[in-house]
Amino acid sequence: QMVFVHQADSASKVREAQGQKVPEESTEKGVFSMSIAHFVLQGKGGVGKSLVASLLYQYIDKQGLKVSGIDTDPVNSTFAGYANLDVTALDILKGDDIDQRRFDQLMEIVTTSVADHIVIDNGAATFVPLLSYLKQNKALDLLLELGHSILLHTVLTGGQAAQDTATGLKTLASNFIDTDLGQKIGLVVWLNRYFGELASGETKLENFKVYQEYKDKFYAVISIPDRKHSTFGQDLEDMFSRRETFEAAINSSSPLMTRQRLLMFWRDVQVEIEKARLV
Repeated sequence: QMVFVHQADSASKVREAQGQKVPEESTEKGVFSMSIAHFVLQGKGGVGKSLVASLLYQYIDKQGLKVSGIDTDPVNSTFAGYANLDVTALDILKGDDIDQRRFDQLMEIVTTSVADHIVIDNGAATFVPLLSYLKQNKALDLLLELGHSILLHTVLTGGQAAQDTATGLKTLASNFIDTDLGQKIGLVVWLNRYFGELASGETKLENFKVYQEYKDKFYAVISIPDRKHSTFGQDLEDMFSRRETFEAAINSSSPLMTRQRLLMFWRDVQVEIEKARLV
């Protein structure tokens, strides 16, 4: 298993690794709050974007840091469905169409948030519209100028969706990592083997063409633990369908071994995220 990280043990180190200057702490909140924005992006639906967003949110929260979330998925607002998480559902539809101007509200929320970290879960339906908005409006450059840090998270999966997720990864790596400010935006790749191995007969990320082309742009690679589907998998699916956090599920009245498996999985996830040094 391979993990590629910058040695960033604090928010300041994350910014330094991205080539940003680290401004002094401001006494006021708002655009100078120095929050780190985590965009979870993938053009293929149903591959685990909301799972990644919820895992990331819960991990940051467990570190004692203030975290908030934004859900921009107009079709399946899974992330916003977690009652125990502070997630805002962003209404980006005007009639039946996506109104890119409503992404302005996303920028307002990010730049005025008092949270240390903001996790943005973007749906497959809004992948192209949001990327177009970010590029045309130089929105990521603006966030960097205001002192924020940016990490783009994407999912690479096996099975039938492998090629589609690789294409989404390439889109991000080739268009959004180097900014006009000359600063690096971190790209975090989450490996999800739930639907199968990453390539036919291969399990190594370095066998992917997209990795060979853009490996120098990866900030970190995180492997989501792959466990037996009939036991761990069923417990996780049940928990996710209830929009339950790990803390709530582990301390619930569920059967003993269900709670044991969820605890084991959650501990393994935290170990994997810790290796990436995202906070």
